[in-house]
Amino acid sequence: MGDWADGAQRSGEEGERAVQALIAVLAGGRATRLGGAKATAELGGRPLIEHVLDAAGPDAVVVAKPGTALPPLAVPVLEEPAEPSHPMAGIVEALRDSGGLPVLAVACDMPFVTHDLLAWLAELPEPLAVPALEGRLHPLLGRYPPELLGELEAALAARRPLRETVAGLGPYEIPASELEPFGDPGRLLFNVNTPEDLQAAERLLAEGPG
Repeated sequence: MGDWADGAQRSGEEGERAVQALIAVLAGGRATRLGGAKATAELGGRPLIEHVLDAAGPDAVVVAKPGTALPPLAVPVLEEPAEPSHPMAGIVEALRDSGGLPVLAVACDMPFVTHDLLAWLAELPEPLAVPALEGRLHPLLGRYPPELLGELEAALAARRPLRETVAGLGPYEIPASELEPFGDPGRLLFNVNTPEDLQAAERLLAEGPG
């Protein structure tokens, strides 16, 4: 088991609730619509990925492709293969390196996730769990059990869409009502894909926690 997986189990010994999962911040996307690397895009004067890492905590890992632009990080970086460029690739790589722990995946472009939300997701009894908002799954924030590694590897090799793959695996679909104790579900799941999204994120950030 890697040092990061050991740390995920040890975190409770340092006064915080233990998170029995490997939190993997996914940073391997191409970000073609944003016009630059998502991880280093500036939000509130800080790299976008830092907002996610604040929630993920010091025992998280970042999963990225070779050569991905990243700011200086205090957590390990796992390299996913250069190809294919697929949102499932980071989840698969994290599961391969999790030491048998579940993986709690969160995209690096979701700056409004919270530590409490991630800790709650990690502790869900359902092996596979992803939010579902207005009938749409959000699989780039979800809990993935190690038992699904083989099926996800096969889906990745076949280039099947992530959302379609996850839906076919029978996930627990977390409703908005279960996200609301942690904040506005739309804000929690907000992700940055375009310059306009980044501007909207700046406005949300200026409004304060919500």
